[in-house]
Amino acid sequence: MSSLKLNGCVTSAESVLISMQSLEEFYKILEQKTYTTTVISISPQSRASLAAKYQLTPIQVHKRLTYFFKHILGIHHVFDTAFTQDLSLVESAREFMDRFKFYMANGGEEIEKVAQQQQQEEGPSVRSRRGGGAKAKKIEGMPMLASSCPGWVCYAEKTHGEILPYISTTKSPQQMMGSLVKNYLANKTNTSANQIYHVTVMPCYDKKLEASRPDFQIDDIRDVDCVLTTSEIDQMLQSHDFLQMPEAPVEDMFNKVGVDPETSQETVFGVPGSSSGGSLEYIMATAARELFGASTDHVTMKVGKNADVCEYSLMSDDGRPLLRFASAYGFRNIQNLVRKIKQGKCIYHYVEVMACPGGCANGGGQIIPVNVNAKEWLNQVESIYRSAKGIWPEENEMIKTIYNEWIGDDMAKRQLLLHTQYHAVTQSFQNPLATKW
Repeated sequence: MSSLKLNGCVTSAESVLISMQSLEEFYKILEQKTYTTTVISISPQSRASLAAKYQLTPIQVHKRLTYFFKHILGIHHVFDTAFTQDLSLVESAREFMDRFKFYMANGGEEIEKVAQQQQQEEGPSVRSRRGGGAKAKKIEGMPMLASSCPGWVCYAEKTHGEILPYISTTKSPQQMMGSLVKNYLANKTNTSANQIYHVTVMPCYDKKLEASRPDFQIDDIRDVDCVLTTSEIDQMLQSHDFLQMPEAPVEDMFNKVGVDPETSQETVFGVPGSSSGGSLEYIMATAARELFGASTDHVTMKVGKNADVCEYSLMSDDGRPLLRFASAYGFRNIQNLVRKIKQGKCIYHYVEVMACPGGCANGGGQIIPVNVNAKEWLNQVESIYRSAKGIWPEENEMIKTIYNEWIGDDMAKRQLLLHTQYHAVTQSFQNPLATKW
């Protein structure tokens, strides 16, 4: 259940940044009481991995982690990045629709005719295997590629700089939470951002590099100070009896938790879609509604050459594809995607790209069980992740309130706090895929 690392060889500078985000460094910060406020934000993928190991529900894991962090380690706030997942999805959908409108107004109709003709004649999968098909002119920014996987982003920066304009500029849920904590929370609690120590719990080691990017700091203050993986948190729990640990109440702020109307039980909430965050499903549903007045009842799905490639088409009443989305997980599938984009033969409007086969539930920082079938384990983690009741971001009233209060109509602030940029990096590595953690 290993994760394929696409970010290239880790440089000496990156190694230093990674070493600053270790358990030892985390404990040292807590012991020295360097900061007045400490915050931990937990990813739903990490929560699902811990729930699978300890045979607990996600809400039980979240409450016990809240107790562990607050009452044993002295952390001040425990948040849930499923909350900023909503914020990231809303912003990604808005960005996609802006790009799609620009695309259609600047030659997209011509490309659509070519793509539809190809699909009618032999289908995209067949055409791709043969390498044939007409080549339409490329329009920068389309297809839009997901940006929430740092392994994929680092790989693109180090090896395919010409692909960077296609990657969504919307920040990942981790970095969205960083902006919320260091800006919104700091202002609400009258605390200086440099006095807040923000830690995230993630399924992926590459999230440590993401948090270290200069783009994710303002006035030399990082949005996320330290990233700990699921397996590192599990290592911390070894000296405690997690199964017998009390459950602490969940904070109201920045937690996607509530009462399930069907069971009347408190539960964590997620979003419909894959364990990689549901961006494909949400963006397609939003674009279908806003751009075409359609629902996803008219979406067809086709599995590619392997389970980590899927194609989704929103069909018109007369059988024409209005939107073409895809998912591409794992290095080989990403290579194929990049090659098609460079050749001007990619017919998709949006692609959910993830470095790890199986997506974020299979991240390299997740718990690796002993003597358990890897595929069965991943299915179990996926099932637990999906057990969280899926609600769309627009149903999250707190997201609306915070967005209106925090960002409002200030476009410059929206760009600064919710978006980022990418940089082509020139490297001279003999083996750019030899990353070892």
